[in-house]
Amino acid sequence: MTIDTIFVAGTVKRPKSTHGPLYRSWLAVRMWRLKRRTRQALIEMTEDQLRDIGITRKEAQREIGKSFYWD
Repeated sequence: MTIDTIFVAGTVKRPKSTHGPLYRSWLAVRMWRLKRRTRQALIEMTEDQLRDIGITRKEAQREIGKSFYWD
């Protein structure tokens, strides 16, 4: 399980045409922004907030340190 599950899965809306390099590029940018936003939220959370979502500070730090390309 990764931090991506914090945000609702429907936050990335797909255009009708899902073919072609332009769509794949658009989707990659959207996913990068989503991961960036969720990891930024982790940085700002207190210990109590992290406990509420079921992760430790160490797990949060590991998620924050992940590369966009390798996770």
